[in-house]
Amino acid sequence: MTGTMLIFGMGYTSSHLAERLRKDGWQVAGTRRVAGQGAIAFDDREAVLAAIAKSSHILSSVPPMQAGGDPVIDLYGDVIAASEAEWVGYLSSTGVYGDTSGAWVDESGAVGIGRRTARADADKAWQRLRTDVCVFRLPGIYGPGRSALDRVREGKAHRIDLPEQVFSRVHVDDIVSGVIASFRQRAGVYNLSDNLPCHQNAVIEYAAALLGLELPPMQSIDEAGLSPMARGFYAENRRISNGKARRLLEWRPAYGDYRQGLEAILSAEKAEHI
Repeated sequence: MTGTMLIFGMGYTSSHLAERLRKDGWQVAGTRRVAGQGAIAFDDREAVLAAIAKSSHILSSVPPMQAGGDPVIDLYGDVIAASEAEWVGYLSSTGVYGDTSGAWVDESGAVGIGRRTARADADKAWQRLRTDVCVFRLPGIYGPGRSALDRVREGKAHRIDLPEQVFSRVHVDDIVSGVIASFRQRAGVYNLSDNLPCHQNAVIEYAAALLGLELPPMQSIDEAGLSPMARGFYAENRRISNGKARRLLEWRPAYGDYRQGLEAILSAEKAEHI
């Protein structure tokens, strides 16, 4: 299967998707805030409208504005809704579920009760835009150049003394495969996560062991001097279920847990230097 994909917001995850699709023979266009690197400017309305008109698939990875509102829907929602695109998708966040005190949560869970109300509003707005939209709720994203391996090497990794804290995560390649799996017209909301929610400390410790580097010290959240965004990360505690994507999309994460993901990243890095 091939087609023409328009991606709003050529960030880390969507760039990996674009690379995979191009390798498979797709035509891919994308937007950035400023035109360049093969992308058109988001506010170049004439160019964006032309791209929408010829796209068989449209994906937005653009986050909502802090004050609320989704910039893609605000500027182009009516055009996307009326377009002849056969598939429309949106990259959302599992942050829409808020804090579940470590309990498992699936797509039926309540949204909009956490700190990310703007994201939850955007998530709902994309679902209302068309009946065939696929919304992907993503936990912590990692992959080449953006993983615990990089933070440990750079001395930016933290081990936080919150023993009951649990998070979910997903390798960027597994997001790509999940999005592609949905092209078979399986509209709906899907959590894409690995199979092993765990404390972030376990990920940092495994990365340090793989690299043969010293562990960062155990600290309280105040001692770590985290940014407000990072502190917010530790304010919520949940386990994300990927069962719906496994059942309906027949999707399986290639990296079922952080160990497999980190090992693959490190192996690829070593292969590049041979």
